[in-house]
Amino acid sequence: MVNKVTEKSSVQTSLKVEDVKLYINGEFVQSQSGTTFGNKSPFTNEIINNIAEGHKEDINLAVAAAKDASDNTWGTMKIAERMKYINRIADLIDEENEEIARLEAIDTGLPIGQTRNMAARAASNFRFYAKMVESRLHGDAYQVDNEFINYTIYKPLGVVGLITPWNAPFMLETWKVAPALATGNTVVLKPAELSPLTANKLAEIIDKADLPKGVFNVVHGFGETAGDALVKHPDVEAISFTGETVTGTTIIKNAADTLKKTSMELGGKSPLIVFEDADLDRALDAAVWGIFSFNGERCTSNSRVFLHKNIKEKFVEALKERVLNIKIGDPMDPSTELGPLIETGHFNKVREYIEIAKQEGCEVVQGVVPEEFKAGNYVPPTLLLNATNDMKVCQDEIFGPVMAVIEFETEEEVIAVANDIKYGLAGFVWTNDIKRGHRVAQAVEAGMIWINSQNTRDLRIPFGGTKASGIGREGGHYAIFEFYTEPTVIHVAIGDHHIPQFGKKK
Repeated sequence: MVNKVTEKSSVQTSLKVEDVKLYINGEFVQSQSGTTFGNKSPFTNEIINNIAEGHKEDINLAVAAAKDASDNTWGTMKIAERMKYINRIADLIDEENEEIARLEAIDTGLPIGQTRNMAARAASNFRFYAKMVESRLHGDAYQVDNEFINYTIYKPLGVVGLITPWNAPFMLETWKVAPALATGNTVVLKPAELSPLTANKLAEIIDKADLPKGVFNVVHGFGETAGDALVKHPDVEAISFTGETVTGTTIIKNAADTLKKTSMELGGKSPLIVFEDADLDRALDAAVWGIFSFNGERCTSNSRVFLHKNIKEKFVEALKERVLNIKIGDPMDPSTELGPLIETGHFNKVREYIEIAKQEGCEVVQGVVPEEFKAGNYVPPTLLLNATNDMKVCQDEIFGPVMAVIEFETEEEVIAVANDIKYGLAGFVWTNDIKRGHRVAQAVEAGMIWINSQNTRDLRIPFGGTKASGIGREGGHYAIFEFYTEPTVIHVAIGDHHIPQFGKKK
């Protein structure tokens, strides 16, 4: 059996997009240098539009605009008025859902059936944080006998810098932009240079929502120039970054000189553990979706699948059948399940890892990329069988549609090997023994664990990882109280408490 293919390509007729400018102080502008860079389609590897390339001078303009808005409009605005803007953004995202999904598919190669869901989630991000701020932006209050009342208030930081990745860019941008704006901060967004289209669309939506000038700014460009300038700027109070671990460590180092707050959501190599008593059909669905959705370009993907020896053979046969039936195709076809990777450099890296797997002794099982899609960055869904956890392909984050399958025998063994890695972002446990499910979930070193479930998000809970997978948490009140605001403690004397009288003559 071979992979199903898309009968008729529709991407070719959908690639028409306008050139993209920077968005600074409420205006769409060219960069100060006038330079641009080409934006390539993952489907054709042809340049589809040109992007204004921001540098340090553009970051300086954006930060100055954001600081002015923080000091004079947005940062001092009443919460009820600010929430009207936030909810208006959500409504406009809903209105533009199909266009956002189209642009995301064109830009990233993600299947449009998946990008439509992402756009809907983006609108939910704004509505969620509007409600959260309205109902929960308050602190603690304590009375000390009849002498004091102490209470805390939470104030916006000021200008925050957001650096976002190229996988699911629109959803992940709004995940940061929504709490940042809702809590009264102003924003300078530096989106990934590989996925500029929906960041520009977000700027258009916010412009249409008529936010005060300078509240939201977008500077396209490269990490070494625009991103570096944003991180080092003294008027930027915090940096939230999602991306790979090496870049994250560089950002932390560069942010230290100006004592910025940082939030780092970094790489992952997450385990999915299937015990012999698990519901194997549901575990199979979750395992396949968890690595092959998003084209495998997902930080929380279950790229290491641990199978109990008693069910390994049966489960692997089912995996093989699924892999050969995953539909590789045109990202604009709603039935496509796997599209092209973001760009040729990443495409080549993923293919190199598959060759390394062969050299390390893995049996490689793959689907077949149809001839009509060979111009794109297509890596077929791939299984690495007979893998062991010490292999390079089981230790490094590949970030593609590649699943390593590892056998285990005991609970203690699988916990040890699942933890024997530098990452600790997510994990998945499948068992009908609920006691064992809790034991293993609590023993796996990861920021997030799902028991008998695929990766499902609840915005109320913290998102983030341990070890090399990041520092800090975002989501829910963690974003509001722990990152995007600072507490101020106010002590009020309500009685004549004792004050020492140094120097008073007796």
